[in-house]
Amino acid sequence: MKFRQRRSEDPEINLIPFIDVLLVILIFLMLSTTYSKFTELQITLPTADAEKLKDRPREIIVSVAADGRYVVNGQAVDGRAVELLSAALTQAAGGQAETVVIVSADAAAAHQSVVNVMDAARRAGLSKLTFAAQSNTP
Repeated sequence: MKFRQRRSEDPEINLIPFIDVLLVILIFLMLSTTYSKFTELQITLPTADAEKLKDRPREIIVSVAADGRYVVNGQAVDGRAVELLSAALTQAAGGQAETVVIVSADAAAAHQSVVNVMDAARRAGLSKLTFAAQSNTP
């Protein structure tokens, strides 16, 4: 009697059904995913709860409008140039270097307008600069 030797073959995994299942899962995930669109940033302005100073140094309030106009201590500056703003700050300071410049900018004002105020204060020799913030208390 002759017995044949059996050759053992390695079992093969059929990948086609596996790929079909993955394709269905991929389509399901693509259709069920929601996409969020961020069209604008929600920004909350800073608030301050500090007590007011009793001895207030001399201060100059520079207001910056949304369209880039400047007002120094209630006096409108004729142009938007840094040189004009620097001259207005020098005149308002009256030669006192310890004068504090308070920048009160509109929320919609361009950053360049605020940078122009800082540059004008530097040119006028005013090194103390602060920014106005909304109060938390009603």
